[in-house]
Amino acid sequence: MIWEDECYLLSKRKFRENANIINIFTQKKGKIDGIVYGGTSRKIKNYLQISNKLFVSHTSKSENKIGYFKTELIKPISPIYFNDKQRTSALISICSLLNILLPESQPNKKIYDSFEKLINSINLENWIYIYIFFEINLIKELGYDTNLTEHLNNIKADKNFIKIKIDGFIYEIPNYLIEKKIPKSFSNLLIRKSLFFTRLMMQNKFFIPNNLIFPKSRVILENYFN
Repeated sequence: MIWEDECYLLSKRKFRENANIINIFTQKKGKIDGIVYGGTSRKIKNYLQISNKLFVSHTSKSENKIGYFKTELIKPISPIYFNDKQRTSALISICSLLNILLPESQPNKKIYDSFEKLINSINLENWIYIYIFFEINLIKELGYDTNLTEHLNNIKADKNFIKIKIDGFIYEIPNYLIEKKIPKSFSNLLIRKSLFFTRLMMQNKFFIPNNLIFPKSRVILENYFN
């Protein structure tokens, strides 16, 4: 099987002496893994960085065997934020979440487009709110719509949060998530509460039922807003 596509690098690990096994998120094929020979060479390893956008040519003998990638850099993402711990943590976090939660070889254009929008917005001042809405959309696209807008009438003007019961669990949720409006001001409390809510949702819906380990990078991101 031979195909080509654009993609984002989700993870990599060393394979033998001079190769890497990488996991990528492509628009047409979804999440795919494969071997990059020469991946440990200086030329290639410099751009095989998590979240970078790549062009790949894939070759495999059959659908049941791991294939091989030839890779080219389209757009560097992670090097731009090497000196920004929060944004770097966010990039590693979301790539880790996608790598764990996305099914193999199943395209999802909505998640891909939403992810690309997040990547292109990570330089904005309100990027963390866009990140939070991405996680809510990811939860929805993976099969669990939180239906937060159903609680619009329960919002009180003198409070920034309301408590909502979802599938037996009680969550404290910032009003702006229910209104689907990015706040005009930056607030560590709002961000922390939002990240705590989406983390609990993902743990209760995906990680705990499937005995999956929640990525440390996502916890680190949350801790930046304590």
